[in-house]
Amino acid sequence: MKGILIACGIILLWLAHLLYSLFMLPAPSTATISSPVQAAWMLFHILLQTWLFTGLFITAHDAMHGTVAPGRAKVNYLTGMTATFLFAALSYRKLLEKHHLHHKHPGTELDPDYYTGAQNFWVWWYSFMRQYLTLWQFLIMAVLFNLLNIWFATSALILYWILPSILSTLQLFYFGTYLPHRLPHTEAMTEHHARTQKKNHLWALISCYFFGYHLEHHLWPGTPWWHLYTKKTA
Repeated sequence: MKGILIACGIILLWLAHLLYSLFMLPAPSTATISSPVQAAWMLFHILLQTWLFTGLFITAHDAMHGTVAPGRAKVNYLTGMTATFLFAALSYRKLLEKHHLHHKHPGTELDPDYYTGAQNFWVWWYSFMRQYLTLWQFLIMAVLFNLLNIWFATSALILYWILPSILSTLQLFYFGTYLPHRLPHTEAMTEHHARTQKKNHLWALISCYFFGYHLEHHLWPGTPWWHLYTKKTA
């Protein structure tokens, strides 16, 4: 039950903070930012919502590995579908298929998350995102945006919902793909072509829910994110 409770907790925190931001925080079009303190407060909530968006995807990722509810495939699938839909109407089925290919062929031309060309951050990020974006996703997000726009200002939706989701893709890509798998590939990265960040559990949690410990994840893919730090030795 622990994995289920943690997954539900992240989803509920994401929803609660999004509603708080939309209802309680000022929208730039309807309120003047009167002080640096107010601007910093808004920025804090944008970054917090970004981190919670990242938590949604990490929850879906755990579901892909069956670690939300070990031995309960339907619960994992439902959790993954819920988290990816809330993240940005992503196709969980497509994510599941491509993620297992990533683990099977990490850091090679057969890895859908890997970019074999010049490994410029932005070019690779664009290539990475193209793997998962679909026309149906944009249509669903457009419908949701227009529905929410009935009750919330456009600027608030962009600032507290759309922007954090985009920033979250950068966070996930940077800490979960670019840093761990970029060239040069060394012997220490083993056949997983994955490196790991230095041991610092607080930073690992804040930066990407311990997925900076990326080699450890590839070595023990059945370890849930909230237990991954225990695999870190140095």
